[in-house]
Amino acid sequence: MSAWQAMIPDPVESPAQPSKRLGFSFGYRFFLFLLVGLLWLVPAFLDHRFAYAMLAWDLLLFAAWAADLLSLPKPHELCIRRSWMAPLALSVSSQAKISVLNNSKSALHLHILDALPPSLRTEPPELKMVVAPGHEAEAEYSIQPRKRGTAAASQVYLRYEGPFRTAQRWAVADLPQQLTIYPNLHEAKRQAVYLVRSRQIALEKRFSRIRGAGRAFESLREYQDGDDFGDICWTATARRGKLVTRLYELEKSQTIWIVLDTGRLMRTRVASLSKLDHAVNAALALCQVALFTGDRVGLLAYARTIRQRIPAQRGSSHLRQFLEALAVTREDEWEADHLQAATQLMRVQKRRSLVVWITDLAETAMTPEVIEAVAKLLPRHLVLFVVIGQPDLRVAASLRPANVSQMYQVSAAQEVIHRRDLLLARLRERGALAVEADSGDLAPVLVNSYLAIKQKSQL
Repeated sequence: MSAWQAMIPDPVESPAQPSKRLGFSFGYRFFLFLLVGLLWLVPAFLDHRFAYAMLAWDLLLFAAWAADLLSLPKPHELCIRRSWMAPLALSVSSQAKISVLNNSKSALHLHILDALPPSLRTEPPELKMVVAPGHEAEAEYSIQPRKRGTAAASQVYLRYEGPFRTAQRWAVADLPQQLTIYPNLHEAKRQAVYLVRSRQIALEKRFSRIRGAGRAFESLREYQDGDDFGDICWTATARRGKLVTRLYELEKSQTIWIVLDTGRLMRTRVASLSKLDHAVNAALALCQVALFTGDRVGLLAYARTIRQRIPAQRGSSHLRQFLEALAVTREDEWEADHLQAATQLMRVQKRRSLVVWITDLAETAMTPEVIEAVAKLLPRHLVLFVVIGQPDLRVAASLRPANVSQMYQVSAAQEVIHRRDLLLARLRERGALAVEADSGDLAPVLVNSYLAIKQKSQL
C-alpha cells in the first residue's frame, strides 16, 4: 500500500437500526391521495351522502398505508457503508461515498443524510437513491475541509419507502470515525519544478567535487597554484616532503530544522486561511524537497510550550510522521515563548544545521522576543528567518491619502513596514537570512531559499 493510500480513512459499515423517534411516517404519495379524496367535497355540497364516500376513501387510504408500512423491510436488513476516495486535506475538494446493501425482497427508495461535522462541510449532505432487492446502490458527495486536525463523523440517517411510496420508515446507522485532516497536500505536489532542481543538486553532490566549497573531507592531492593555503594538510606535507592540499566535497546529508510559531499572531486570517495554515503548507513543501535531496528534517512547533518535536531524520516513513504532526498543529490564543523554543533547539541539536524559523512579528516599539531568540542560535546555526507578511498592510501604505484620517492610517502602515524592515536588516547584519513573504508566496520562497543555500554551500 502506498503512503497516499495509507492516508485515506478506512471505510466503515454497519446495519441500520430503528430510529429512536417514532420510527415511521407518511410518504408523499399518501398526502397526494389524501388531496384527491378532498374532491368528494364538491358533490357533498349538493348531497351530504358524498361526505361518507370521502370518509370511506380516507379509511381505505389509511388501510393501504398500514399495509405498505408492514411490507417495508426492517432496518437491520439494510447495511450502510461510508468510504472516502482520497485523503482529507485542508481546502482540497474530495469525494466520499455512501453505499447501501438491500438484503430485503422489495425495492426501496431511500433519502439519506450523513451527519458530518461543519469542519468538513458547511451543510450535511443529503442523498437519494433507489436500491433493488438483493442489490447494492451508492451515491457520492463532495467535501472541502476548512480546518486541519481531527474531526469526528458519526451517524447516517435514513428514510426509506417501498414501491407504492405511501409509507416510510426511519432508521439510523452508527458509523463513528475519527478523521485526520492533513495540510494542503496538493500545495506540496505543485512544487514539482523545485523537485527537479533538487534532483540536480543531488547529482551534483554525488558526482562533483567542489574544492573548498563543502565541509566533508574527500581526498588529498599535491598542491596546485590557486589552492587555498588554509587547505594545506601539514602532516601529510611533512610525510611526503612536498605540499599536499585537502579536497572537500559537499556534505552527503545535512540537518534541517523547521521551527514553527503557533502563537496568537499566527491566528490572523489571510485569504480564508490562518497564517499558521499557510506556514504548515509551506513547511510540508519544504520537508518534501529536503527529504528528496537526502537531508534530515526535524520539526519544532511551539506556543507557550513545545507542541510538536520530531527528531531530524530522513525517509518516506519520516515524511508520513511529519505530515501527521502538522495535521494536528493548531494555533494558540496566547503569545508564544520564543526563548524556550530556542533553548530547546540548542539542547537537541548540537551540530551546525539550517534552522528555518517561520513566524510573525508583533507590532511593538520594543524589540520582539523572537528576534532575541533567533540571535541565540546564530553563533552555532545558520538561520533562515521567515516572516509572513500582511498584504493589506502594504496596500494601505501605498495609498494616497484623501483626508486627514487616511493620512494617519497610511503613516501608521508605513511606520509598521519600516520597523519590520529594520528588524530584518538587523538580523541580516548578525548573519541570519531574513526574508518577508506573503502567505501565497510562502512555499516558493522557502523552497527557493533552501535550494540557494544548498547550491552556495552556505551551511
